[in-house]
Amino acid sequence: VQLVESGGGSVQAEGSLKLSCVASGITYRGPCMGWFRQVPGHERERVATMDGYGRTVYVMPSVRGRFTLTKEKDKNTLYLEMNNLKPSGTAMYYCAVRLNSGCPVFAKDFAYWGQGTQVTVS
Repeated sequence: VQLVESGGGSVQAEGSLKLSCVASGITYRGPCMGWFRQVPGHERERVATMDGYGRTVYVMPSVRGRFTLTKEKDKNTLYLEMNNLKPSGTAMYYCAVRLNSGCPVFAKDFAYWGQGTQVTVS
């Protein structure tokens, strides 16, 4: 499994970005996929996750109504659309995949990760 993220960048507060994660090497309908973020000195935290049926399982409370998780099944691509960004959203954002059943809370339970894409909100 390989995950390649893109779409990060620097924006001003209240701006928008759309992150993309292209997954390859996944041979069945779909595992749990999601986005996590991390700032230096802190643990990687779950932002939003989606199960294999395309249902959004979780969205971090502080971003609900502003961040939207979608998946383009034909392209095996996961998106995180982020609107009305706040400086607290500054972090490295990572795409993650879990092939086993369930869509867990913690980063340690996801086996595959992308390289990350930096989001900076000023």
